[in-house]
Amino acid sequence: MDRTYISDLGQKIGEPVTMCGWVDVRRDHGKLMFIVLRDGTGTVQVVINAKHASAFEAAQPLRSEWTVRLTGTVKERPENMRQDEPNGSIEVSVESVTVLSQANELPFEKDADLNLDTYFDHLPLTLRRARSRDIFHVQATILQAFRDSLVSWGFTEFQAPVLVGGDAEGGAAAFKIDDYYGKSAFLATSGQLYKQIMVGPFERAMTVAKTFRGEKSATTRHLAEIVQMEFEMGFVNDHRDVMSVLEDVMRVIVGRVTEKHADVLKRFDVESPLLPKNSFPIFKLSEAQEIIEREFGGKAMGELDLEPEHERQVCEWAKKEHGSDFVFITHFPTQKRAFYTHTDPESPTYSRSFDLLFRGLEINSGSQRIHDYHELVNTMRSRGLDPEKFAFYLQAFKYGLPPHGGCSTGLERITARMLDLANVKEASAFPRDMTRVDTRLANSEE
Repeated sequence: MDRTYISDLGQKIGEPVTMCGWVDVRRDHGKLMFIVLRDGTGTVQVVINAKHASAFEAAQPLRSEWTVRLTGTVKERPENMRQDEPNGSIEVSVESVTVLSQANELPFEKDADLNLDTYFDHLPLTLRRARSRDIFHVQATILQAFRDSLVSWGFTEFQAPVLVGGDAEGGAAAFKIDDYYGKSAFLATSGQLYKQIMVGPFERAMTVAKTFRGEKSATTRHLAEIVQMEFEMGFVNDHRDVMSVLEDVMRVIVGRVTEKHADVLKRFDVESPLLPKNSFPIFKLSEAQEIIEREFGGKAMGELDLEPEHERQVCEWAKKEHGSDFVFITHFPTQKRAFYTHTDPESPTYSRSFDLLFRGLEINSGSQRIHDYHELVNTMRSRGLDPEKFAFYLQAFKYGLPPHGGCSTGLERITARMLDLANVKEASAFPRDMTRVDTRLANSEE
């Protein structure tokens, strides 16, 4: 079929075209029918005139979400009818209409203001909304920019496993599979252990990993299934080398989204993220806590981490004082971080670790890792972990790994902050949480 995509119509003015897509909107004006047609590349207005009797008759039953094949001629709109939007200066005069499939009557207006549960209950339909398409177009760009940036730094992508053995990094929030061919396994809580292994063959490795967290957290920040954009790099001096690469990745992501989706940012009424001319501001946890107490009051000093409200306050201050929507927090207490995190030799109770905050939300965590086999085994034991359960992972260290470090960025979280979404679940096409796997668990039969 010789089909023209809607995004290419501007190059076909005066020419006959055949288009396929969905009826987005229908309006009738006497002997004229106006339809906004949608395909995967955009929308365009088409006009069906009663003088094309067979087309006009075939179009009579059309309703929202019917799929059609239309043939007609691309024309420029009259000057006074042009709109400032993609394809706003053209329309297609239709001469042939073929119905490809019908759609049931919609349960609500497609762009109605819905609560999240209703929205998620009808995802096969609601994902077609303009707002939803915008969110996931932006997310796809973020993901591609992440990959492109790291490839330019010499990273090699690999596919981290979803099924893992051992005790899943010792995490109590791991989902256990009780009958994996008669044995036990877990759903991965991160690609961390495998990234470190891949430093051996590649030195610089990255993965986009599906990960799972069984935390019983019903908040606007948590999901049970997430996508983590992760990288690991060898021969680092310390955690700051990782932070430098991560900052470059974030600058590429922001630049790509701003360039490609300026229209989306406008529709969401959000500005492009602020990037400082110099490096992202960096504060040790204790320094950030001093800022919080000095500028906002309340108590923060001595806590092992930042509370969500503290993250928002630090970002608010960094934006005002440093012109940055991004801020690094470093040197978290060693016991607060994962067993593989390198301590700071100058202050062993603190770690060479960091979080990256973006518009009030932690979107990334990283660190320099322990690379010495014996030190790693001793650390495991001190944390109450059994090294035998990590024997597969520890092979990488037995046979020589360089000083290395890495980090992990939550795809849903960075998407949510980029577009100022109220709930991170909106940034997951098919969210899983304590209450839902496709349908609401409360409605499911045992």
